[in-house]
Amino acid sequence: MQQVGFGAWNWVAVIAYLLIMLLIGAYFTRRASQNTDSFFTASGRLPSWAVGFSIYATTLSAITFMSTPEKAFLTDWSYIAGNIAIVAIIPLLIYFYVPFFKKLNVTSAYEYLEARFGPSVRVIGSLLFVLFHIGRVAIVIYLPTLAITSVSDMNPFVVASLVGVLCILYTFLGGFEGVVWSDFIQGVILLGGAAAIIILGVSHLQDGMGTLVSDAMENKKIISADNWKLNSAAAAIPIIFLGNIFNNLHQYTASQDVVQRYQASDSMKETKKALWMNGALALISAPLFYGMGTMLYSFYSHESALPEGFNTSSIVPYFILTEMPPFIAGLLIAAIFAAAQSTISSSLNSISACLSIDIKHRFFGKGEEKSEVAFARWMIILAGLLGFGMSLYLIAADSNDLWDLFLLVTGLVGVPLAGVFAVGIFTKRTNTFGVIVGLILGIIIAYIFNGIGGGNSPFFVSIISFVVAFIFSYIVSMIVPDKKKDIKGLTIYDIKEKSNYVSKVHVKKSKS
Repeated sequence: MQQVGFGAWNWVAVIAYLLIMLLIGAYFTRRASQNTDSFFTASGRLPSWAVGFSIYATTLSAITFMSTPEKAFLTDWSYIAGNIAIVAIIPLLIYFYVPFFKKLNVTSAYEYLEARFGPSVRVIGSLLFVLFHIGRVAIVIYLPTLAITSVSDMNPFVVASLVGVLCILYTFLGGFEGVVWSDFIQGVILLGGAAAIIILGVSHLQDGMGTLVSDAMENKKIISADNWKLNSAAAAIPIIFLGNIFNNLHQYTASQDVVQRYQASDSMKETKKALWMNGALALISAPLFYGMGTMLYSFYSHESALPEGFNTSSIVPYFILTEMPPFIAGLLIAAIFAAAQSTISSSLNSISACLSIDIKHRFFGKGEEKSEVAFARWMIILAGLLGFGMSLYLIAADSNDLWDLFLLVTGLVGVPLAGVFAVGIFTKRTNTFGVIVGLILGIIIAYIFNGIGGGNSPFFVSIISFVVAFIFSYIVSMIVPDKKKDIKGLTIYDIKEKSNYVSKVHVKKSKS
């Protein structure tokens, strides 16, 4: 396939965007350097709307910006059930999960696991997060690199460096506050970019929106009756919705990058506002991203044709570079960069928080604040370079379905951990040995289940892994009782207590 030249004006737009991101990181450098609380949570001084935007941008990523239109282009809008699932779990988060994180005033989500089950479960949860998110960083750097360089004359190593290395740098400088405000700008760019692609694309169609709607109805490109049948060849909405409930429970209750944001607002009231803002953005963005795919289907059915053997993972940047005017195309490519960087920066800051709070502070002691901030920054560099190095390896691959791969890995590793958080919060009799066994069985059984019959839907895997982890954690705890542990204030049975929980988590004091 002949590649498209990127052009000087497009480079101007991309470089301008990247310089703005660096300036944001530099602006917050001094404030982030004050102490670890400022570096990891901005000391709770961020407005709820900015935190909500940050949660949205963190969970969105280049996977959403490119793979969601690809799904709609190839199939239909059935995966939109995942966006609805985000809104559906918000009341559950507000009433049962977030109050624990706020009451314990945790920086790391896994501090709760130690308070409830002990240090071993905390370390397991924290390290699973770290390993998963280093891999996630690699995929999120790789996706835009592969997509953009397969249709343009840009050097893949240059693209990977622009996305990854510069993101590492501004995360290193600005800490959590810089990340959140970068997320806000990137979220605006993402929504604006998606809307611009749809508007410009429809303007190219003969009869405009009428052609798009007609194509969508005739070819079942939105939602059809088949999407509600469990045994249909089409993706079943009930399974997608239920699977995403558990995937989102992992994201919003057991994943440090989101839980960390609950402490960025100074009250429970503000955190509620942030969650509802995130839910509203999830609903607003859904028709934009799926609409991009439907528009692309109409466009390449009538106005143009994709090259033979075209990799549809690159359909969004291909449309941008071949149909959009210079500079505008550069801004829209910058939107793809923004989708990647909003996820990478959040992952890196959260990985650093886990390694600092759950490992160094917990077992090796906490020193002076300046030295702790320096340690946190070095962890960002280390994790970032590991993810960046893995992305360079992935550049050699060419996959059309990394979204499903990502969902599968989430179901195998992340969702069982969400089951552990749930069983800790909703039951009293579960113990340390039980949750470790439940977590291991959740991963193993989900892996086996995925292999049956050549592979099942990643949403099935998510459902199975959560349920197995939850049920076996409880059953094993009943069979192998542990010594009684003081869990007052750590389950839903004490959630209405107004007094703050007094942390019993031990933090090793530094010898210095």
